[in-house]
Amino acid sequence: MRFVWAVVAFVIATVMIGAGIAQRTVFQGPKTASTQIQTSGEAPYLLIEGEVLGQLPGTQTLRAHAEGDIFAAFGRTADMEAWLSDTTYDYVTLEDDGTMSTTAVEPEETGAEGEAATEGEAATDEAATTPDTAPAEDVPARSPVGSDLWLDEFQQTDVLIAPLQVPEGMSVLVATDGTASAPSEVAVSWPLETSTPWAGPLIVGGGIVMAVGVFLYILAIRHARRARGPRRKGLPLPITEPIDLSIDSPEKGVISSTSTTRRAVSTGRRAFAAVPVVAVSALLFTGCAADAWPQLAATSTPTPTATVVAPEGQQAPAVTKAQTERILSRIAATVAEADEARDPALAATRLDGAMLAARETNYTLRGAIADYRTPAPIVGKPLSIILPQAYDEWPRSVMAVVDDEESKTSSIMQLTQADPWSDYKLSYQASLEASTLMPDLAPTYIGANQVPPDSSFMILPPGEVAAAYADVINNGESSEYYSLFEVEGDAFREAIAADRARRLEAFNETAKGTGSLTFSAAPGAFDPFALATLESGAIVAVSLSEADTAVPTNEDALIKLTDSPTVKALAGAEESSTGFTTTFSDQLFFYVPGQGSSEKIRLLGYASDILDAKEIP
Repeated sequence: MRFVWAVVAFVIATVMIGAGIAQRTVFQGPKTASTQIQTSGEAPYLLIEGEVLGQLPGTQTLRAHAEGDIFAAFGRTADMEAWLSDTTYDYVTLEDDGTMSTTAVEPEETGAEGEAATEGEAATDEAATTPDTAPAEDVPARSPVGSDLWLDEFQQTDVLIAPLQVPEGMSVLVATDGTASAPSEVAVSWPLETSTPWAGPLIVGGGIVMAVGVFLYILAIRHARRARGPRRKGLPLPITEPIDLSIDSPEKGVISSTSTTRRAVSTGRRAFAAVPVVAVSALLFTGCAADAWPQLAATSTPTPTATVVAPEGQQAPAVTKAQTERILSRIAATVAEADEARDPALAATRLDGAMLAARETNYTLRGAIADYRTPAPIVGKPLSIILPQAYDEWPRSVMAVVDDEESKTSSIMQLTQADPWSDYKLSYQASLEASTLMPDLAPTYIGANQVPPDSSFMILPPGEVAAAYADVINNGESSEYYSLFEVEGDAFREAIAADRARRLEAFNETAKGTGSLTFSAAPGAFDPFALATLESGAIVAVSLSEADTAVPTNEDALIKLTDSPTVKALAGAEESSTGFTTTFSDQLFFYVPGQGSSEKIRLLGYASDILDAKEIP
């Protein structure tokens, strides 16, 4: 009967192990699904809609084949379409029935072209025969590589393989160099669910059943050997005589059982027979991947967290965190190169407004004064705060706070992108005080709306902040705006007052009675910019212009620039009978509370640079 149970165990083990192996091989099915993208083969760009990539769950893998460099990027669909609006491209979309369609999209016509056909009912016959649409002007080909619009980009030679996980509202752009045709061999693949959770238990269970069968088989053989032939008992020995087992004589009629040596050999054989079963089971066990077992891990319980809900109708944020980090890194690298070469044209590709004006003056002074300081480098990371403008059109902006780990300081900055084809440029940058308390801001994934310069929802419209603060600097407590600004913690006003007193004292040492030095502040030449905070307030970036005017009060007196090499270099003169005006450019960031708030306007950060010096005509 033991043989029967052993055979049954062997059969069951074979079926279980075979079923487990079959699940991992012949019954497993394909691990990926793929689809080929059809293109016209002529357009320089290929745009793949996000729904095409998301028609199957899981991550996507984009494969493209072409000679030379192949480029791919993904970003918001609206941004992609805006970037491609002036050129021809193939657009791959997903129809309602699940099929893909490719459409050749032509450049959008300009407003003048759209109105050129007819003018009301008085159109002439010639105008009537004119086509309703006219082709757009040829746009010079541009490379898609390095655009600030892309959330991420890839570039490889001959064959491009890009792993993607494109969310809803995103699309993928494929091209070569923007001039040649886009790759015609493009495919997208998705991983398929091929887990076999019962393969592992079947294989391991089959190994255990096989081990039981081997054990039963050994017991059956042992029982059969013991039951082989009759067993006779020896004659009883006298009680007084000891039994000597060492005497093995036929006269005693004792039949000895299997010797110790043979038993040892038999045990070794049984152990040897069990080794292959254990080894095979171990090998099958190690070949089972994690997806060959049931996932019995407990599901984590989500914990509630505070969330900020975007207002209804608010548009998408201009940039993401990773996008902002990449943009700032590019700005920092370009500006560092421009600073080293004193190249204002190169700096203008990444700087604008007050930042560019200050850099241009610095390059001029460094060219005239050998030991003049190099401007502080732009720090691109790490970013502690990112507040993008929630806006789908252009121009669009973002505010950010960057920590400088070396100097243990922080900077607040504002960047702006003028149109889809332009790079982001740094317009304002200021240093934050260590004690600066930032207001509550919306998270990066929501963004903030721009506050109009004439908004009446602030205690002071953003467009009037610069003029009001300049009036406070000029008139102090006598200013009508003095009560609107927080005095405590305003290090900039304290620095201005101390610097003016020092320079006036130095000027009077040599020019008292023969000249005068006056100071004034006024709004700068650059437009303010404001983004809303969560408390209905706004962070406002403004520029301020400070002017120092030194004039003689005696007809025979001269204003000499003996100790002012910077003014001398900018004005191009060493002395003047009419005097000099030196202009400084200040970049300031304020927190302006909303109407009804008990708070005052707080200065968050500031920066000041010499801008110009001229001889008074």
